[in-house]
Amino acid sequence: METENRVKDLVVDVGPAEVRLALLEDHRLIELNRESSQGHSFSVGDVYLGRVKKILPALNAAFVDIGDKKEAFIHYLDLGLHFDAFDRFVKESNPNRDLKELYASIPVNEVLAKEGRIESFLSPGQMIIGQIVKEPISTKGSRLTAEISLAGRNIVLLPFAQKVSVSQKIESKEEKRRLETLVGNILPHNYGAIIRTAAEGSSAAVLVAELKSLIEKWEGSWRKISRNKSIGLLFTEYSKTTTVLRDLLNDSFSNVYVNDPKIYEETRRYISLISPEQEKIVKLYDGKDPIFDHFEVTRQIKSSFGKIVPMKGGAYLVIETTEALGVIDVNSGIRAKSNDQEENSFEVNKLAAEEIARQLRLRDMGGIVIVDFIDMDSVEHRNELFKYMTELMSSDRAKHNVLPLTKFGLMQITRQRIRPVTEINTTEQCPLCHGTGKIASTLVIDEEIERKLADLLEHGSEGPFILRVGPILGAYLTRGLWNSFVAKWRRKYRCKLQVEEKTDHSILQYEICNLNGKVLA
Repeated sequence: METENRVKDLVVDVGPAEVRLALLEDHRLIELNRESSQGHSFSVGDVYLGRVKKILPALNAAFVDIGDKKEAFIHYLDLGLHFDAFDRFVKESNPNRDLKELYASIPVNEVLAKEGRIESFLSPGQMIIGQIVKEPISTKGSRLTAEISLAGRNIVLLPFAQKVSVSQKIESKEEKRRLETLVGNILPHNYGAIIRTAAEGSSAAVLVAELKSLIEKWEGSWRKISRNKSIGLLFTEYSKTTTVLRDLLNDSFSNVYVNDPKIYEETRRYISLISPEQEKIVKLYDGKDPIFDHFEVTRQIKSSFGKIVPMKGGAYLVIETTEALGVIDVNSGIRAKSNDQEENSFEVNKLAAEEIARQLRLRDMGGIVIVDFIDMDSVEHRNELFKYMTELMSSDRAKHNVLPLTKFGLMQITRQRIRPVTEINTTEQCPLCHGTGKIASTLVIDEEIERKLADLLEHGSEGPFILRVGPILGAYLTRGLWNSFVAKWRRKYRCKLQVEEKTDHSILQYEICNLNGKVLA
């Protein structure tokens, strides 16, 4: 599935407590990230100086104190190839030494054996440098690696490494040689690098500028390491805004909208560093409406994060998550385009696959996800659905694996879990019952009524229709003579529709009836 040609917009909402980022693809929400602006959370990519608390010989692992209430975990295989070099640098650095000279003098030839034991390299009380690769989830602390890397847009810097690798996705041998030679010539001693796919065609000036900024970030942490050898954050990855841009920015990115002047300048500077020709796509939003409301992100959040996710034609998903796995059930609702049940099931399943691929990214669901598709007898349809799902998931940045459908119609998807699943409460308290019950969000009630009306017309009901609602909902749907929701529905579906207000209806209660009073939906 070609997603490269789709228009991508990044909407950044800077609030007093957090920064929210919405990635829109053709104006449809596909990713939602949140970053706290008060205090620091333990995030993927952050690098800490930690203290070993306990060795676990049975697991060949150790617990490390990095300042979190839950101790971080590191396995022997996560120590990396050149742990001895990092360890020596931590032990021998002090404020009186020339740290650049010390760093350059440490040999990095010895490589850790795969079958080694962690107790041979770590002991309680020892200080080590660790980078978070998986955030704290539930009762578990962060997962660490001691093989530090600093990711940029075009280059990943590897301290204490002496190799330059080039992305396999760059097909041109001449371009590979050019990049490898260029980066190899400008890398200082005891540094290695991975050249990313985005570097293809980049000028020497762009690569030199990015490499310089990554080296400055790494060397800027040395004073903290040498000064007092205490637990603490050495440096963090870029902000969530720049991290999203680093990983996703390409020619299809059309706009980055930011509602805060400071973050706007930071984002503009970062893009001018990694992709100077795209600096003009960053725009400062100064409209009267909240930025998420202006771009209809709030409405999409409310309709996408509930337990039940509606789709076209009455079909819907039911999504449940547990600590161990996620379960998604596909329901056809009242949707039926033809009398061929097999063909209808296949069409609904394809529609569901598209929404499931979006939901996995949107909620950042990880671990094992079991999808219960509608049963299909045709082996050909099951195989086609598997291929379609694999294609839809190809644009997902998280590592994943999709397995074919079982004979019971179940599909198993495994997706890399590096942070807790995003959960947003999409219900609000009813003012009539003073919080004793909950109702669906008012933001999407018009969509729900329109969907029911469209389904009735699609299945042969010609109208006229009577829409029975409470006075408040009636006023909301009929405000504006020509631009009201009801007027738009009459023109769009060419049907007769009248609104009848009932004082005994609750705020969001509604019924669509025929002229005889029979309830149709």
